[in-house]
Parts: sequence; structure tokens; C-alpha cells
Amino acid sequence: MSLNQKNILVTGGAGFIGCHLVKHLVNKYPNYTIVNFDKLTYAGDLANVAEIELSSNYRFVKGDICDYDFVLETFRRYEITDVMHLAAESHVDRSISNPFEFIQTNVMGTACLLQAASISWGEGYSREDHMFYHVSTDEVYGSLGAEGLFHETTAYDPRSPYSASKASSDHLVRAYFHTYKLPVVISNCSNNYGPNQYPEKLIPVVIKQIIDMRPIPVYGKGENIRDWLFVQDHVEAIDLIFHKGQVGETYNVGGHNEWQNIELVHKMCAILDKKLERKQGESASLISYVTDRKGHDLRYAIDSTKLQAELGWKPSMQFDEKLEMTIDWYLNYFNA
Repeated sequence: MSLNQKNILVTGGAGFIGCHLVKHLVNKYPNYTIVNFDKLTYAGDLANVAEIELSSNYRFVKGDICDYDFVLETFRRYEITDVMHLAAESHVDRSISNPFEFIQTNVMGTACLLQAASISWGEGYSREDHMFYHVSTDEVYGSLGAEGLFHETTAYDPRSPYSASKASSDHLVRAYFHTYKLPVVISNCSNNYGPNQYPEKLIPVVIKQIIDMRPIPVYGKGENIRDWLFVQDHVEAIDLIFHKGQVGETYNVGGHNEWQNIELVHKMCAILDKKLERKQGESASLISYVTDRKGHDLRYAIDSTKLQAELGWKPSMQFDEKLEMTIDWYLNYFNA
């Protein structure tokens, strides 16, 4: 099957990043068949992809990536040529309270997909025939101090059950590349923001609390720093890496957009005061400092030089515009 005729299995395609990727692929590549494979847990919602559900090159399969027999059957039924693997348990707080669920989904689920791909595709395949693309996180690298950036060569040092489970899945992907010659590529990204994110992560939580005039929980002193990447920028990076990335390589995807948590919260408070026609400072008065998360990493920051230099990708630098657009989306969503 040529590059113009692919059957791509996108796992987690009803979730936050996955839904943006599925819509992008369906609209941009009419000759591809996009198979959205999602368990529809609390964080997955078919409403996220409603606009393309009737597209001729789109299919939805409800399934669990940990169900190996069903995964293998799906590969065969839809003649899957490629995988973009995004399905994962991803919320660090939940991983602290329920680590086994993260290990099961993120490690065993990835193993099921890798084995199904290896069995279905056989040996002697080329990069043009097949690709297993594994989407991962910068959290596998651990925590940074005030200086420095994560590089593709940075040693893994996961600090939470979530990041440890993602690090394990990364290692499995590389093991299948070396042992079975499975054509793979991995990307590790920084914090994503944008529409359609389940409201348990920082940005949608802050918006919801401000709308409801409820306390905005901020861990510790709010000094933890994250690099924020707009979800559509990430999707375009995935598209580029999938089509142009080198087999067996890892690419870091970052927004070059670092913010202390408390700085970002104050910025959002000021924007929402205007949009909700409140007195300046009214939303900020809701900030409530809470006991810090166990093992809370101080700072993440990605160096995406390799991706930019080799494949020509770059993040959009319009953070204020993208953040305001994101806030507008959630205002409509929460008030619908």
C-alpha cells in the first residue's frame, strides 16, 4: 500500500490531543482511512469528533488497547498499515492515587499494540509500508532546575507513576524496533493546551473555578514551571514526524513558552475579569494555595531544535492569542 493509501489506527482519538489529530488527518488526507480506536473513558468523548463522524474516510471502533485479541482483530479487519498511539492515562494526580491503572493502560496497552503490529505486518517491511508512532511526554526526563532544557539524549528519570509508565512504554517501543525491526518513531511533548481538554488539567480547571467563583487550587507556591504547547502545533508536528521522521528516532516537541503556574493563573484571571465583566483582581482573589503534589517536578522545558532543524517544524509564538481563543472555547463549553 502506498503513502497515498494508508489505513491508520489512531488510539485515543476521542481524547484531547487525539481528537484534534483525527480531525486533522481526516480533512487533510482523503485517501487515508482513519480508524479512531478509543475506550471512551471519562476523558474520551465522541462529541469531540462529531464534525467528521460521517466522513467517508473515518471509522470509529470502541475498544480497549489492553484487549490484545480485539486489538489484533481490529488490525486485520481494517488492514491497519500504521499506528499513531496516543491512548493513555495521563493525569499525574490520578496516577498517584491509582498507579496500577496507569501501568495497565500505558505499559500493557502499548505492549498489546506493538505485538499486534508486529504479528500483523510480519518482517521485511519498509518505512513506506508501515510506521508505529508512539506519542509520549517530557515528564519521562524527570525535573529540571532553573536552567537547561530536555534533549532527546537526556537520561530518563521519571518521578511519578504516570511518567514511569510512559517511560516504560517508550522503552518497549524501542525494544520492538531493535528486536523485531518494527519501524517506530517516538515524540516527547511538553504540556498541551487548547479546546477539548477534559477539565482536570490546569487551564480548564482555572477557567471553570473562575466562572463558578470558587477557589482556584494552586499547588505549593505556584512556582513550578511548564512549557506550554498549543495542541494544533503539536498535531502538525505529529503529522510531519509521521511522514518525514527517521525510523527509530525520537523527536522532542516543545512550545518554547515557559510559565510559572502562578504567573499563568494570574494571566488567565486578568483575561477572564475582562471577559466576564468583573473588577480587575476579582478572579485573582479566588487563588487558594494548597498542599503541593507528592514528588512535584519543579520545571519542564523542551529543546525541539532537532525537530526544527531536520524537519522544519516550529511552534506558533502567538501565546496570548491562542490562550484567549482557548478561554473563549471553554467559556462557551461550560456555559452551553
